[in-house]
Amino acid sequence: MSDERMGPGTYLTPDEAKEFHKLFVLSMGFFVVVAIIAHILVWQWRPWFPGTEPYKAGLAAVAPIQAPIASKS
Repeated sequence: MSDERMGPGTYLTPDEAKEFHKLFVLSMGFFVVVAIIAHILVWQWRPWFPGTEPYKAGLAAVAPIQAPIASKS
């Protein structure tokens, strides 16, 4: 039996390690491409950095709720 293992605690030969690494890199690249496409599609559906108008509308909506709390302080 040839003892050409890649280091302590591994059961892969150098050729097997290279094959595993190639498949790992390929699958990681595929995952990143899918994630980028998903982010682009979500951004088109609902941008997560809107302009200032939605923030102003949100502040106007909670102002009546905050007024009684602020006056008690």
